[in-house]
Amino acid sequence: YVGQEKCRPVTGWPQLAFGLDWKRPPRQMIHTAYWYLHTDQFRYDTFGADTVAAKTGKGLLAGMSTADVIAKSARMGWMPSYPTFNRNPLDLADEAADAGKPVVAHVVDQLKSGDLRFAAEDPDSPENFPRVLAIWRANLLGSSGKGNEYFLKHLLGTDSSLRAGEASETQRPQEVDWHDDAPEGKLDLLLTLDFRQTSTTIFSDVVLPAATWYE
Repeated sequence: YVGQEKCRPVTGWPQLAFGLDWKRPPRQMIHTAYWYLHTDQFRYDTFGADTVAAKTGKGLLAGMSTADVIAKSARMGWMPSYPTFNRNPLDLADEAADAGKPVVAHVVDQLKSGDLRFAAEDPDSPENFPRVLAIWRANLLGSSGKGNEYFLKHLLGTDSSLRAGEASETQRPQEVDWHDDAPEGKLDLLLTLDFRQTSTTIFSDVVLPAATWYE
């Protein structure tokens, strides 16, 4: 097996997963940044963003952490970040309709007033947690996910062998909210579609073993 088999369902699956019937191309967030925030790896990172800055630069990354840079990229629209805001986008659309305003104008006004924030600015607040995770054709836990102990501790809230200590106060993010008590167990449901007993299926709430991807 070297992976040449055609993944037949993938033709239809992206239509639903990425809303391709609404808009193309989809704006997808990079996985590294997503898991870095939602598994709380940023709380243990002591590596400043300015460490990789060019010596000839303007010093714009001085004092910033990697989490700060991710949050800034979301605010500036440079990179998609999910969840995008700390309120449900369906609720934002309803609010705009009730106010008789275009959705974009309503969101901009809410951001300016501070009533609406980007979720990347406070990933440890409960309204910004990932609640449901469906894994298909992947073995995230204990395999492809980098920093497995962070996944177990903060995403699943189960036993872990995490040994790292959290960053000191001077090394913490400046533009991302810091909670004194790190959340453990952000997910409500972990669903895995796999016909093999993998390290991910062992931790899953629901496993669909007959849902293969080559039929």
